[in-house]
Amino acid sequence: MELIGSSYKGDVKNGRIEGMGEYTFPTETKYVGEMKDGMFHGKGVLYFPNGSKYEATWEKGLAKQETFTFADGLVYQDKDWGYCDSYDRCFYSESCNGLKPAGESQLTDLDPPRVIPDGCYDCGDGFYNPITRVVSAYTGTFLRNADDQEHEWIVRTCRKAWDEIVGYDPDI
Repeated sequence: MELIGSSYKGDVKNGRIEGMGEYTFPTETKYVGEMKDGMFHGKGVLYFPNGSKYEATWEKGLAKQETFTFADGLVYQDKDWGYCDSYDRCFYSESCNGLKPAGESQLTDLDPPRVIPDGCYDCGDGFYNPITRVVSAYTGTFLRNADDQEHEWIVRTCRKAWDEIVGYDPDI
């Protein structure tokens, strides 16, 4: 079943999505699980292109009991979240594998980090080209066009493909 850029494989009842199925969004996010009357209903998992997943028990499209697992295996905890808080700013892989020796930096949770294409930024779910304002998945497929707010955030915050010299300025 093809649905405006999305697709569905699974049970159908009276022309409606119902039962077990697999719904794939245009962003390549995939839901696998139970459906009722065209909505997520029952147990199901959203699998994201970056490898993370969101497992939930759904009621009429709303998640009631949920667990989010990042692509690196870190499970989000709603309470007593000790990862990347004001006291501990290390990456999850550093928590699991230990810190690097003095003088060696770990720039991202992925070590070595992804190589960013020239002129682009790594915005967490893909690479951003500020000239075209397009975010592409790490695999190269289109994800979205960035609006002004996202553009400004990426340019201000995200890791870029080039180095900039920072440090001593005699005019300051």
